[in-house]
Amino acid sequence: MFGFERLEVWHKAVDYAGTIYSVTRTFPEEERFGLTSQLRRSSVSISSNIAEGSSRSSRVDFNRFIEIAYGSLLESVSELRIAQNQKFVPSTVFESTYKQAEELARMLSGLRRTIKPRVKSKPLNTKLSTLNTK
Repeated sequence: MFGFERLEVWHKAVDYAGTIYSVTRTFPEEERFGLTSQLRRSSVSISSNIAEGSSRSSRVDFNRFIEIAYGSLLESVSELRIAQNQKFVPSTVFESTYKQAEELARMLSGLRRTIKPRVKSKPLNTKLSTLNTK
């Protein structure tokens, strides 16, 4: 088992992508290369970035991948709203999927707080102030 597979947030992200795939199956055929594809890619990107970030050797790198996953989640929510506005998604389906996205957002934020790098403040480099740029 890989380390990321132990993360509940990764499992929730995979579930969310599955929901998005189900929702987009009912989209019009002409959206296959448009909104359907975009929504699916952004939702898959969430779990993919969690997995990839978990392989990084530093907290800073892992944190960056979690930020990217969060951005992909927000992208999918925006696309889902557009789909609802176009009447591709019934209100009840939109609301349940939106709640799933909210839960995932909270979990990603919590993970970011957990892995946030602890940075010690360093004094300013005094040599820089002595440089003469004449």
